[in-house]
Amino acid sequence: MFTGLIREIASVKRYQNNILTIRSTHDAKIGDSIAINGVCLTVIRVHGDGFDLELSDETRSIIDPSKISGEVHLEPAMKMSDRFEGHIVQGHVDCVGVITQIVPMENATDFIISVDSKYIVYIVPKGSIAIDGISLTVNDVYTKSFRLTIIPHTLKETLMKNYKVGTKLNIETDLFARYINHILKHKNAKKSLSWSEVDAMQMGY
Repeated sequence: MFTGLIREIASVKRYQNNILTIRSTHDAKIGDSIAINGVCLTVIRVHGDGFDLELSDETRSIIDPSKISGEVHLEPAMKMSDRFEGHIVQGHVDCVGVITQIVPMENATDFIISVDSKYIVYIVPKGSIAIDGISLTVNDVYTKSFRLTIIPHTLKETLMKNYKVGTKLNIETDLFARYINHILKHKNAKKSLSWSEVDAMQMGY
């Protein structure tokens, strides 16, 4: 499990034969779970300046190739003894989104991100979402997109400062929204929950 708080901006040394080699200062050990741009991967080899991770067929079928090149967000798996910050992030990417608008404001920047409409049900206004592994709060949800407001500190400390219109993003939607929707589908629920009902369920955890 992860929290969505980025611990390091690492870099991809190479990607070959489904093996991703990361250059990093993190003291990784074989078998560790590490999120790279929000994707949970397992360390299979350690080097003097980083480590290797292996990408499965499932992972490769979901993420965009741009997410395993250049600089990347890195977060080691959370320890049970750690202080819980951010939100519950599994490192299981649901889909790839695309930035359609970037709107600078007085002390923040709005990002409008489009996704396949079938994922909108899992994106809750004022709820949590992970974008390339970053824990963020959703401000508004539309038919095929949603709006984030990013403060200057987050822009400075993450790769979001380099993002442009057209940048593709790994998106992990809200864990509880996915669970609730799955339960309702399999119980043949007659109506969908309202956003306020979903929000109330989440606040109960």
